[in-house]
Amino acid sequence: MEHNPRSIRPFIGAKDFERSRQFYRDLGFEERVLSPNMSLFRTGQLGFYLQDYYVRDWVDNTMVFLEVDDVERYWARLVALDLTATYEEVRLVPIRHYDWGSECFLHDPSGILWHFGQFNSR
Repeated sequence: MEHNPRSIRPFIGAKDFERSRQFYRDLGFEERVLSPNMSLFRTGQLGFYLQDYYVRDWVDNTMVFLEVDDVERYWARLVALDLTATYEEVRLVPIRHYDWGSECFLHDPSGILWHFGQFNSR
């Protein structure tokens, strides 16, 4: 099967939709409101749908991996945003190095686990 994919956009849930919307704007994503209960958040050509929908078991098991070009620079940016001061439920986990590359982690206000990673040169 031959494709010409242009994007992939996961759907993620939000425990408090308005709070999560603000969080992702603060994180640097651009929001496009699609309906009263769904928004598209984008950075460059990449994006995801945030829904005003919450099922704890689903959200607690949701992870998103975003590949970045420089995980050290991205980590410094995350720390500078000081999101943990504004959002008490947000957690940051420093960079970890593996044989495949490096990544840091962020838990959003609902508990979604984001991996921001950089692969080693191939």
